[in-house]
Amino acid sequence: MSDHLFASLRRWPDLEAPNLFAVDASDRLILDEAATQLEGLQAGELVVMGDNYGALTLGAATLAGCRGIRVFQDSLVSELALAANAGDLSIHYESHPLDASLLSGARVVLMQLPRSLAELDEWAQAIARHAAPDVTVIAGGRIKHMTLAMNEVLGRSFNEVNAGRARQKSRTLTAFGIGHDDTELRFPTTSVLREPELPVDELTVSAHGGAFAGAALDIGTRFLLTFLPEMKPDAATAIDLGSGTGVLAVSLALARPDLAIVAIDQSAAAVASTRETADANGVGARVEAAREDALTERPTASADLIVCNPPFHTGATVHAGVALRMLADARRVLKPGGELWVVFNTHLGYRDYLNRTVGPTRQAGRNSKFTVTVSVRA
Repeated sequence: MSDHLFASLRRWPDLEAPNLFAVDASDRLILDEAATQLEGLQAGELVVMGDNYGALTLGAATLAGCRGIRVFQDSLVSELALAANAGDLSIHYESHPLDASLLSGARVVLMQLPRSLAELDEWAQAIARHAAPDVTVIAGGRIKHMTLAMNEVLGRSFNEVNAGRARQKSRTLTAFGIGHDDTELRFPTTSVLREPELPVDELTVSAHGGAFAGAALDIGTRFLLTFLPEMKPDAATAIDLGSGTGVLAVSLALARPDLAIVAIDQSAAAVASTRETADANGVGARVEAAREDALTERPTASADLIVCNPPFHTGATVHAGVALRMLADARRVLKPGGELWVVFNTHLGYRDYLNRTVGPTRQAGRNSKFTVTVSVRA
């Protein structure tokens, strides 16, 4: 049954390629390590966090007969993939945000370890605050992406953290014994940026654990911000595609008081961070933060301007196709004459792709690491 289930899982709507898989050895290891804990669980006592494409959730439902599974996936793409893979098993799980509705009364948590220590810290603290006192957390991942610091992070919220034996280049960490001094929330973190590239003297940034670059200014965004005055001066509507903590969207709003902006990200942590950053800087009414899969929900010919600092990896795999998938729909969403501004690592060479899919594309600037292009919708 497990082999049939796992063989049927797809990554869609995420990028699919021969070297990209919907299930890996860590999914199988987590389920095997949790087999005893899953026996006899009542409906609603199992929580799954960070399930990439549904292997943990659907595996627990199929192999252990778990029901009423509560699931949190920061990635909307992962959430959509789980829904697409679930089929008749969809009645056995329900998606939740990272709050008490997800974790209240949970006795077992299965987790794919996030790569960000800050994200792991926020997840662990949420479990410790809301789950049952006897909760057991079984978290796993590929060894090459695991560090001893993960044990330390889990140790902030739990009294005991044990590493399991390695198998097929994967390992699990088991945590239990909720700490009693874990009452002060550590997320979101905030910082005040004072950078010459910003349109204001100070910009307050809020960041949840899963938001890229945290409450700092990443170097790609920093370079793209230097072109802010050149970005379609007569634009009335703009989209920040892949908003992260919202620095680009909020900077646009502060520089152009008449501009209406939609900040899109498929990460729940990023959307929450963007919303909080916009509110902290007094532009919350003009920056709409939306959790969407790229531009798929945006109306045709609805934006004068799109700005994007795209990711270059899917999960732990570096793959240029991630950014290209994000940008593929830009031509449809831009109004005629609309502009798409993109910053990317120069070696990735997106310019030809943008020429073909969006419209005439020129290099607006380049430094030692990044290139900024502007594409015009014909």
